[in-house]
Amino acid sequence: MATKLEGNGLFESSRMMLPEHREAYNRYMIHKDPRPKPVIDEQEWQQIGQALQDSFNQHVPVTLQLYDSYEDKHVTGFVTVINMFTKEIKLRYDDDWDWIKFGDIISASI
Repeated sequence: MATKLEGNGLFESSRMMLPEHREAYNRYMIHKDPRPKPVIDEQEWQQIGQALQDSFNQHVPVTLQLYDSYEDKHVTGFVTVINMFTKEIKLRYDDDWDWIKFGDIISASI
C-alpha cells in the first residue's frame, strides 16, 4: 500500500482513474503557481505608447501581449480610443471591442 503513494504510483496503480480526473489534475498543476507580473521600464513604455498612438492615428493594426498569471495572451486590433483618465484603451477587432488597461499591456508591436 505504501508504494502506491510514491512517485506517480497513485495514477499508475489506479485502473479506475477517469480521463476527466486526470485532465482536472493536470489543469490544477499548471494553475497552482501563478507567474509574477513583469516590470516594464520607461523605454519599453515609450515604445508601447508609440505603437498605440500609431495605431490610433494611422489606423493600423497593433498586436498586444497582455499579462495573465498563467499563460501569454495576444490580441490584435485597431486602437479606437485612448482614455488617459482611466488609463485604458479601446481595442476593436473583427466585429467586437474590448477595454484594455495600460497595466495589463506587456508589449505592443505594429
